Amino acid sequence: MKENTKISITLLLLLSGLAAAGLFIILFSELADEVMSREFGIFDGFIINLIRVNQSPALDSIMLFITELGSVWFLALVTISVAAWLWFKDNDRWSAFFLIIASAAGGLLNSLMKSFYGRERPSINEAIDATGFSFPSGHSMGSFILYGFIIFLAIRKRQKEWVQWTISISLAVLVVLIGVSRIYLGAHYPSDVAAGFIAGTIWLLLCLTALEWINWQSGSGVRPIKWLRNMLRSGLRIVSGRTGAGKK
Repeated sequence: MKENTKISITLLLLLSGLAAAGLFIILFSELADEVMSREFGIFDGFIINLIRVNQSPALDSIMLFITELGSVWFLALVTISVAAWLWFKDNDRWSAFFLIIASAAGGLLNSLMKSFYGRERPSINEAIDATGFSFPSGHSMGSFILYGFIIFLAIRKRQKEWVQWTISISLAVLVVLIGVSRIYLGAHYPSDVAAGFIAGTIWLLLCLTALEWINWQSGSGVRPIKWLRNMLRSGLRIVSGRTGAGKK
């Protein structure tokens, strides 16, 4: 009975994660449609003026520092460091594997979406990594995925309550500040940042759902490299079988 209850709860959580991702996909689609229809001009302008009302050289320096915490190079450095700790120190190889997948594939998805929507930036400034297309914000999406994943790990690994709260609140505030910094520095519209957070939420939910599903299925007894190798072998067998059938 206890085992059945545990399975039911696990399946419910997994389905809840997929359902939540579905809802955020709908929300992102609606936002993208409105942005592409130029319906967010008044909203974007109001938020930009609100954030920039207290501009100063000192605040410029602070925002430049904060925005670097969401840059590609910094997120990559944190991802590699945390993944290495999970793999070698904590022996949690599935989490390390999915952390890398979440961050790397998240960056690729962001680039694809930017190319698809093709929205121009408010301003181009190579000094603050503000080149290319604008929608959705890569800094916002990338930081939400990585720091959100770390928050999940801190909660799941059952740290002391004050440690969990400190990590969770600190990283959540950091993610918000990174988004604000992109607006303040003129790299993105507010709607770009909102879209980055929503897209990051979708991808993070899918990655965490997949991670928990595999942990539940395998009891963490299957290593990522072995699993990936077996999956590739199965795919090659299928392709070879179809090719052979086609020749006949």
